[in-house]
Amino acid sequence: MIGVYGGTFDPVHYGHLRTALEIKETVQLDEVRFLPCRQPPHRQAPQASPEQRYRMLELALIDSEPGFSIDSRELLRPGPSYMVDTLGSLRAENGQTPICLIVGMDAFRGLPAWHRWTDLFELAHFIVMQRPGNDCALSAPLAAKVVPRLTDNARSLQDGAAGQVLLQEVIQLDVSATRLRQALQSGRSARYLTPDTVLAYIRREGLYRSA
Repeated sequence: MIGVYGGTFDPVHYGHLRTALEIKETVQLDEVRFLPCRQPPHRQAPQASPEQRYRMLELALIDSEPGFSIDSRELLRPGPSYMVDTLGSLRAENGQTPICLIVGMDAFRGLPAWHRWTDLFELAHFIVMQRPGNDCALSAPLAAKVVPRLTDNARSLQDGAAGQVLLQEVIQLDVSATRLRQALQSGRSARYLTPDTVLAYIRREGLYRSA
């Protein structure tokens, strides 16, 4: 099974890496592909360039978990990075291999705002990461699409190429790219928030400095 973990990774941090590892082990994914977004349709443009964010991911994954890799297709595709296009191209390449889109609960709740969001269920399973004990209430349009597809059995994702939704608890580190950038902008240390290789690159490139 292929896990797809999208984001701007501006920059990548231990919160991304730890949750990806937990999902890979718990769901028994064969691989997890980190998918950096070139131009997010519903967010501000990333501060670092596509090339810089790709390089930071490369550095973060040096000597990392076997099965972790980077998929650069959204960085190479011009215009807004629509997940439906990305999953469509992955599906064309991988036939009926199960593909699992890994998203956080907050992003999943916003799914109805995504481009052609209902088509996503025909292209991939969803693995929705949530903190233990967190509320998972969904809007009516999303619930109507999701409830018939819910499973609590991770192994059942192997039985089909797409279409199921697994709510998976993970111990999420209290780290975010926003807080990491704020630390750097204010001159505070960002050590232990991201790998040292990434931090050294950020310093060399002069990224995330205040004006």
